[in-house]
Amino acid sequence: MDFWPEFLASSSGREFVAGGLGGTAGIISGYPLDTLRIRLQNTKNGSAFSILRQMVAREGPASLYRGMGTPLASVSFQNAMVFQTYAILSRAFDSSVSVKDPPSYKGVALGGVGTGALQSLLLSPVELIKVRLQLQYTGHMTESEKGPIRLAKSIWRKEGLRGLYRGFGVTVMRDAPAHGLYFWSYEYIREQLHPGCRKSGEESLNTMLIAGGFAGVASWISCYPFDVVKTRLQAQTPSSIEYNGIVDCFKKSVTKEGFGVLWRGLGTTVARAFLVNGAIFSAYEISLRFLFNNGSIQMKETI
Repeated sequence: MDFWPEFLASSSGREFVAGGLGGTAGIISGYPLDTLRIRLQNTKNGSAFSILRQMVAREGPASLYRGMGTPLASVSFQNAMVFQTYAILSRAFDSSVSVKDPPSYKGVALGGVGTGALQSLLLSPVELIKVRLQLQYTGHMTESEKGPIRLAKSIWRKEGLRGLYRGFGVTVMRDAPAHGLYFWSYEYIREQLHPGCRKSGEESLNTMLIAGGFAGVASWISCYPFDVVKTRLQAQTPSSIEYNGIVDCFKKSVTKEGFGVLWRGLGTTVARAFLVNGAIFSAYEISLRFLFNNGSIQMKETI
């Protein structure tokens, strides 16, 4: 009975809850564009518009949200852990900064790298299931593979733990440096837009949206080729093995389709990244202030 009041009374508890709310906002706001990204990465031709039109015509509008249950069910916990881990690591990597001051940019970057590497342990199986569902037509799925839970059980039965963690190595390669840039970009941009806000916490909603949006864009551009390789590796099943590892996937993809394949779907991803990460950081910051200020929120009206 006393768990939640005590949990929310702690700094880590409030970071956890705010991070979870931010992650939920991000998933809901950008999932259709994420589905288009996955389809673009795993096809050899077709524009985002043509794929969107075909999906809606053949599979219905609901196909844009196929597989959302998995990340939505886990994203609150995952994002909560990400922000809480980042808050701890950003200070641990540069303990010379007073706890009364915001973490240094060095601590922010290194904390982000560590957070990205750790979160891959949870994220890799979730993304594998999401990718498989996003790429499957309803008519092509067996009854045992319809829905995230049934698909996860099917993968476990046929491929075991190794199957659920297919693509784990490239997920770490994608997420560790990208998260370092992600958190550093957010902190740097919001401070430039609203000097002193890192310490005062008084930036506007516009500042949160813009800084979060550009941080998401920067991190995705920096890691996008790894994401393309990850999608192709995770889309494979035991009966359709085409690539034997990260390097083989990279070589075969470039040889067959040119270097442009490593950036296929980037436009859709950038649009989604700006929308989603603006929502994530805004929801996170607003929730955090609400929790720290006992239900009251104070923000500047302009940048």
